[in-house]
Amino acid sequence: MDTTELTALLTPAGLRLLDEVGPIASTDDAARAVSRLRAAGHPPELVSAVVGQARLRVRAEAKFGAFADRMLFTRAGLEQATRLSIAARHAGRFRAAGVASVADLGCGIGGDALGLAGLGIRVHAVDADEVTAAIAAYNLAPFGETATVAHARAEDVDLAGTDAVWLDPARRTAGHAETRQVSSAEWSPSLEWVFALLRNIPGGVKLGPGFDRTRIPDDVEAQWISADGSTIELVLWSGRLAQDGVRRAALVVRGSEAWELTAPADSPDAPERELGAFVHEPDGAVIRARLIGEIARSLEAGMLSPGIAYLTSDSPLTSPFVSSFRVREELPADPKKLAQALRARGIGTLEIKKRGVDVDPAVLRKKLALRGDGAATLLLTRVGSKRLALLADRV
Repeated sequence: MDTTELTALLTPAGLRLLDEVGPIASTDDAARAVSRLRAAGHPPELVSAVVGQARLRVRAEAKFGAFADRMLFTRAGLEQATRLSIAARHAGRFRAAGVASVADLGCGIGGDALGLAGLGIRVHAVDADEVTAAIAAYNLAPFGETATVAHARAEDVDLAGTDAVWLDPARRTAGHAETRQVSSAEWSPSLEWVFALLRNIPGGVKLGPGFDRTRIPDDVEAQWISADGSTIELVLWSGRLAQDGVRRAALVVRGSEAWELTAPADSPDAPERELGAFVHEPDGAVIRARLIGEIARSLEAGMLSPGIAYLTSDSPLTSPFVSSFRVREELPADPKKLAQALRARGIGTLEIKKRGVDVDPAVLRKKLALRGDGAATLLLTRVGSKRLALLADRV
């Protein structure tokens, strides 16, 4: 979306037309809508904006639920936006710390600012891109004076009277549609500026979960977050927003429930042990936070193999921080022999998981030619140079 399209859309007639068009889920539906709207005499820029927004609203439901139906988006902004359930948890930390006002520096389409304003925290949101800032202003308009938006660079914002900051540095090229990731040296604002700011004012900065750990400052809490099985982000918290004595944290969110594991530092891995009755796969946030050892000790488990994130135990203990599997038996790792063994056991539905081995599960599945009414999980890994194929059931 460019400024011409946005100007056409942000009128009473344009917004009314968007509501009338309703959701557009497929390319065919979009083509029919374009033809219908053009035939009705609507200008091309308005048709493009309305149809584009109708499609983006459908995609946005995964992140924003029912709120998506009254929001506006850019394609790039939606891809990079924090899902609303996670934004609400971020906002909860600000509220718990007694923060009354936040500067959201690099607000994008306003996902995190929505979470803050929804809890009654005053938020001043800025974005360096004019179209994105205008969309954020629309999305935050229902909150009135609780949420203000400006078109500005993060570095130029006056923070006098602000209790805390929230930052989401631009990590992709500029644009509203197709963008690409850039190196950290090209982030805006720069990491050096962000880290200097966090030393002077409480705040949080959202980064990718694969951020280089050697660049994490020593005086912040590093919190890795997973949502419904996917590790989605790393947040660095400073000042009173950081938990006392915590430097490593893993927040695991599934639906409306959440669990957090914290530690003062990286946790040493548990000792290696032989395969037991259970195998446990730590959540991605736990792995990223390097807290596998904490989980292993709570489960009375050991490492199945050094450097590979599978734990094993004889105890039936499990945890929200792991996926647990009861081992049925070890099968041959050779694909032909493995296929024969699975057919002999009538396994027709198979979940394939792997760690530490170079296997493409989709390619392997074709080779296995599964048949039968049975269901199981196949865990592929290695211990030293030996490959393991473990038939198991989720606990």
